[in-house]
Amino acid sequence: MNGFVKRFKKNDSGFVCVNCGRKVEPLGYSSRNHCPFCLWSVHVDINPGDRANPCGAPMRPVRVETDPRKGFVIVHECTACGEIRRCRAANGADVQPDDVELLISLTAAVR
Repeated sequence: MNGFVKRFKKNDSGFVCVNCGRKVEPLGYSSRNHCPFCLWSVHVDINPGDRANPCGAPMRPVRVETDPRKGFVIVHECTACGEIRRCRAANGADVQPDDVELLISLTAAVR
């Protein structure tokens, strides 16, 4: 092995959103970690998809950044411990794409 450690673990399961209560379907090609309707998440990962973080608190979307290669990137803040995490939006998904109007409105959010 060349010393490279894979930090991403695909864990694409559906869930019920802790914020809005809507049923969220699996993304199909990656680990969905936030609600496509309200963009809230849960602090469950240390590395993407590992579900190894014991915090487990809701994470609110505080702003959206734009990246020329990744598109929209949602910035979440944990409501318990304050950790900041970034996640690529799934606005082009075939199944339950992220709410584009909400993504755009959060690009102007100031913290």
